[in-house]
Amino acid sequence: MSREFSKIKESLASWSEIRQLLRGGESGQIVPVVIPKDRRGFAWVALLMFALYLVGTALLGGGGVLSALAAVGAVFFLLTALVWLWRRAIVEIEEGTTGVRSRWGAIVGTLPPGRHYLWLPWDRVDAVVDTSTEIPYSAPIAACPTAENVPLKSIEFFLKFRIVDPVAFVRTIGAGNFDLVLSSAVQDAIRQRSRRVHTERAYDLRGSDVGDMQELLTRQLGRYGVRITGANIPDVQLPDQYQQHLATREKVAKELSAFEREWELTRKRRIDTLLMEIERAKKTRDARIVEVRAAANTARKDVARMLEEHETQAQRVRWEIEARGRAELTSAENEAKGLRRLADSYRDNRAVLQYELARRRLDVGAKLAENAPRPIVVRTGGASGETSPLATLLLAQLLPQLSADGGAGNGQAKPSVEPN
Repeated sequence: MSREFSKIKESLASWSEIRQLLRGGESGQIVPVVIPKDRRGFAWVALLMFALYLVGTALLGGGGVLSALAAVGAVFFLLTALVWLWRRAIVEIEEGTTGVRSRWGAIVGTLPPGRHYLWLPWDRVDAVVDTSTEIPYSAPIAACPTAENVPLKSIEFFLKFRIVDPVAFVRTIGAGNFDLVLSSAVQDAIRQRSRRVHTERAYDLRGSDVGDMQELLTRQLGRYGVRITGANIPDVQLPDQYQQHLATREKVAKELSAFEREWELTRKRRIDTLLMEIERAKKTRDARIVEVRAAANTARKDVARMLEEHETQAQRVRWEIEARGRAELTSAENEAKGLRRLADSYRDNRAVLQYELARRRLDVGAKLAENAPRPIVVRTGGASGETSPLATLLLAQLLPQLSADGGAGNGQAKPSVEPN
C-alpha cells in the first residue's frame, strides 16, 4: 500500500513537452496544469526594422544597382519577418485539454482543442489544463481514531477528479494550492467516517459505500471548478496489538466454528438415528396397517358374499312369488276373458233373438195393417179454424164412394175429420 499522498503540481514547460507532462506527470507527481513558455519573442521586429531600412536605402539610392539590391533585400527580410510572425503566432491545443487565454496578464477566455492564432504579442496562453482525464488521487490517512478512540494504523482513500472549469481552477487556486486543499479535505472526511465506525468493524470500510464522502468533497471543491467522479476505500490496517487481539478472536472463532461443526455432525448423526428409528416404526406401522386393511378387506368380502347370497335367495323367493302371482293373474285374466267372450256370445244371441222377434212383430203388424180399416183425414179448416163450405161439399160427395170401396175391400174406411 502506498504510504504517501499523491502530489499535484503545475509545471513550466515548452509546447513540445506539454503532452508528456499532462499524460505522464513529472517525477511521480500529477501535473494537471502546464504553463507553456512563450516562444514568440521579438526577433521578427528586428527583421522588420531592417527591411524598412533597406526600403529607405532603395528609395534614396537613386535607382542604381544598390537600390535594386536593397529593394530585393527589403522584400526578403519583410517576408521572413512575416513568416516568422505567422509561425510564432500559431498555438496548438491538444485534444482533451483547454488553454487559458490572457491579455496583458488578465484572463479573457479559453481556447478549445485545435490550432489558434495569437497575432498580438500581449495575447498569450497562460496555462494548458487537462479537462478530459479523470485524475487519480491516493490519500493514505494514518492514526484515524475509531468510535472507541482506537487509532487505526492507516486508511487508504482513493478518488478520481476532473477539472470541469479550467478558468476557475487556474484563477482561484492553482494546482499547488489545490493539492493542499484536497489532502486536507480528504483527511477530514476520512476521520469523520472512521469516528462513526467501531474498531471491530473497521475492516467493513473496505469497499464500503462512500457516496456521502464523494458528495461532501464535491461540494467543498466545486468552487474550484473540480468535480469528484469516484471514490472508494481500498485498504484498512488496524494497530498491531489490535490485530493480535483479532487474531486471538479469530482463533477462538475458528475453534468455536470447529466445535459447532462437530456438534452439528453429532446432532445430524443423532437426528439420522432418530429418523431411522422413526422410519422403522413407520414401516412396522404400515405393515400392521396393511394387515388390518387385508383383514378388513377379507371381512368385507365375506360380508359382501353373505349379503349377495341372502340377496340371491331373496331374489329367488321374490321371483317365485312374482311367477306364482303372474300365473294366478294370467289364470284370472284368461277366466275373465272366457266370461267376457261368453257374455259377448250371450249378447250376440240375444240380439239375434230380438231381431227375430222384431221381424215377426213387423210381419204380424203388416198382416194386421192389411186387414185394418184405413182412416181418411180431411182437413176442413183453414189457418183461422173456420170450416170452408167447399170442403164440406166435397166431403159429402166422397163419403159414399169411400164407404163402397171399403166394403169391397173387406175393410171399412173410417173417415176422420180433423179441424185444421
